[in-house]
Amino acid sequence: MGIAVRTFADADRTALRELAPRVGEGSPSGSLWGHPESEAAMYLDPYADLLPDSLWLAFLDGALVGYLAGCPDSAEFPSESRRMDRAIREHRLFLRARPVAFFARAVADAGWSALRRRPTAGDFADPAWPAHLHINLAPEARGTGAAQELMTRWLQQLRTAGSPGCHLQTLVENTRAVRFFRRMGFTPYGPQPMVPGLRHEGRRVHQLTMVQSL
Repeated sequence: MGIAVRTFADADRTALRELAPRVGEGSPSGSLWGHPESEAAMYLDPYADLLPDSLWLAFLDGALVGYLAGCPDSAEFPSESRRMDRAIREHRLFLRARPVAFFARAVADAGWSALRRRPTAGDFADPAWPAHLHINLAPEARGTGAAQELMTRWLQQLRTAGSPGCHLQTLVENTRAVRFFRRMGFTPYGPQPMVPGLRHEGRRVHQLTMVQSL
């Protein structure tokens, strides 16, 4: 059957939530604070609820293996900080050991950066590239062409809609993802600040913003 790509339907919710904890395995951003439900509430559920026509799904031999969550205009979508606040409250993350440890480390990192007058990772807003995306694949989908097909469909959707451009944010240390985004026409833009709280192999990681004009 190979790779098939289509947009989200409400009947996909269960399969998508089951997939969410597996995407990104082995990558620097595979897990943030170690609580899959609240992480999905940040980076997946709002797209399914508010932008189902911009949520693209990839299937390999009939099984869901990846998704691209897109937004045509970031200014009309809840900000990451707003989604974070809601996830913390609704999932009571302040009572969970791993999230508490993550957020405590994030506060310490932010303080360290402030003392040294160094920037930290944050939202990106520029009318030249108003659209954004998050793309995630299960390990078995890597190298199958699923990511390229998802990205191609999304960029076609934006061009049809007349969007001037798209941005994404990944990690400098996620070299596999950076190479893929470059192949798809994205280029690095702006500084590469530290991401407070996040670690990969015990080391701090850094945000990389990439853009593409359409």
